[in-house]
Amino acid sequence: MSYDLIVIGAGQGGGPLAGTAADHGQSAALIEQKHVGGTCVNEGCTPTKTMIASARVAHLARRAEDYGVHTGDVSVDMETVRRRKRDIVESFRAGSRSSVEETEGLDLVEGTGRFVDDRTVEVTFDDGSTETLTADRVVVNTGTRPVFPPIDGLDEVDALTSTSIMELGAVPDHLLVLGGGYIGLEFGQMFRRFGAEVTIVDRGAHILGREDDDVSEALEEILREDGIRILNETSMTAVEQDDNGPITAHLEGAGAPDTVRGSHLLVAVGRRPNTDALNPEAAGVELTERGYVQVNDRLETTADGVYALGDVTGGPAFTHISYDDYRVLCGNWFHDAGDTTEDRLVSYTLFTDPQLGRVGLSEEQAREQGRDVVVAQMPMTHVARALEVDETRGLMKAVIDPETNQLLGAAILGIEGGELMSVLQTAMMGNVPVDRLQSAPFAHPTLTESLNNLFSGLDLGPSAGRPRAKK
Repeated sequence: MSYDLIVIGAGQGGGPLAGTAADHGQSAALIEQKHVGGTCVNEGCTPTKTMIASARVAHLARRAEDYGVHTGDVSVDMETVRRRKRDIVESFRAGSRSSVEETEGLDLVEGTGRFVDDRTVEVTFDDGSTETLTADRVVVNTGTRPVFPPIDGLDEVDALTSTSIMELGAVPDHLLVLGGGYIGLEFGQMFRRFGAEVTIVDRGAHILGREDDDVSEALEEILREDGIRILNETSMTAVEQDDNGPITAHLEGAGAPDTVRGSHLLVAVGRRPNTDALNPEAAGVELTERGYVQVNDRLETTADGVYALGDVTGGPAFTHISYDDYRVLCGNWFHDAGDTTEDRLVSYTLFTDPQLGRVGLSEEQAREQGRDVVVAQMPMTHVARALEVDETRGLMKAVIDPETNQLLGAAILGIEGGELMSVLQTAMMGNVPVDRLQSAPFAHPTLTESLNNLFSGLDLGPSAGRPRAKK
């Protein structure tokens, strides 16, 4: 069957792209082998943030006496947590599916797609039958999946991934987490708040190796305060599991124990692209050394008429970036916009508690580029709203170009850090000079008004006033 557009993968970029093409009068086929909505709805953003919300309630319940509220003993029913997560996922998934099915001119093809020729895709269905589809344009949106590193014995133990750990029916006694990145930290803190003992093993000198050291160290301090054990500069060399279930991990690292024993092991050291079953060479689509689809800044692959978007391209692995890829393609296809991914302002939020919201360049990245920068920094203990709600852990940090008076980037590790970071992202998008943020009449008492104090010590312009009094 022939179409104007084939999209392989119904993720947060692929689904809207196919729907928009249909809205513009094109015939489109959306191929999906598992669930409409992609990783975000089914295995990533939606379920994890739902469970993190349950963990935060448990945390606040244990802190209730700090606020003068008495609650008694706190326990966590993982079956209820899991059911709540499943209900929300199924609701979001159903919404994504109905949006596709109700779009005229868009066919949902449920099977596994692979290239067999130029802009030609063979779909294999669950019963083994196949169908061949062709199109003027083909877009790859197959995403990524968790990776297991080459550790002795790992394939012989019941190791968990970021997907399978969310289906646990009971709280682990002791959760071992391999990896100090976003996934490992979010799940580590989550299950600590559910009541598990947690040990995080990470090869880096600090968790979140791409962040500035002071930001990473501040988050480490918070997690350790929560009772999480973090073993930095430590490698897991082998694992083994007893017949009765416990897992022993063998470690190497300065100051690390030779072994650590836990009831469960979460492997969170990264993800790999879903391209091994795609047969890209049949269409002339080249992959990178790590197996990602090679694209230029217009998301064009090495094959004429074939594009790729989302995590499978090896770019920033965030849902909103995947959706922005969709925007780039739509702008170019339907509005001749000339959009590219070059110099895209990347923001993201780590949903630990407190959150870490990040946008633009870190201080280290800016200095590596040879920039002369000014850094504004302030602990959350100087934020009135944080003091009022007794959530004062973390810090605020902004990187500024003193010649242009423009923000280059920011890190907000604090209560609602992602929301506060978004204010700075908006300022960056609008080229708002920092002295305007320094003196802006933000509403009181909000977290946003703390930006006045963050920038108060900088000599940025005549409009700057005295900082607000600390409470």
